Amino acid sequence: MSQPASERSNEQIARERAAAEVSDVLLNIEHALARAKKARTAVAKDGVDANAELALGEAVKDLERLRKRLTQDTYFASDMRLI
Repeated sequence: MSQPASERSNEQIARERAAAEVSDVLLNIEHALARAKKARTAVAKDGVDANAELALGEAVKDLERLRKRLTQDTYFASDMRLI
């Protein structure tokens, strides 16, 4: 006999909890990415610290890669992870 539609299995609850955790992390990455872009623009405008500008540019790239990887590995993942 199957469960009524209103009841969720423990697995469904755990998957929803995992999705919420991933969502929270992605939100933090989005905030960090926006802040890094803003900082890079401000530092570039001042034009006095090339090292900071380069480091912030790399941070932006790294955060974008991290966001993409986390999204692909969670929201668009299959049962088998392809590396």
